Amino acid sequence: MKPSAPNKVLWAVALIAGILGIVGHLTSVNYLTEYSFILVLIGFVLLAIGTSFKGT
Repeated sequence: MKPSAPNKVLWAVALIAGILGIVGHLTSVNYLTEYSFILVLIGFVLLAIGTSFKGT
């Protein structure tokens, strides 16, 4: 399995999910604070999927 760069859309979605998770952890926002860990985890998982499979 050779890693490849994720496409721009997947990378942008992962980046937004990660940033929202970090913001939710650092500040007190209703829904972001509750799901901050899950949002960061989703961002990392999306990046892992994007680099593992070619064409995603």
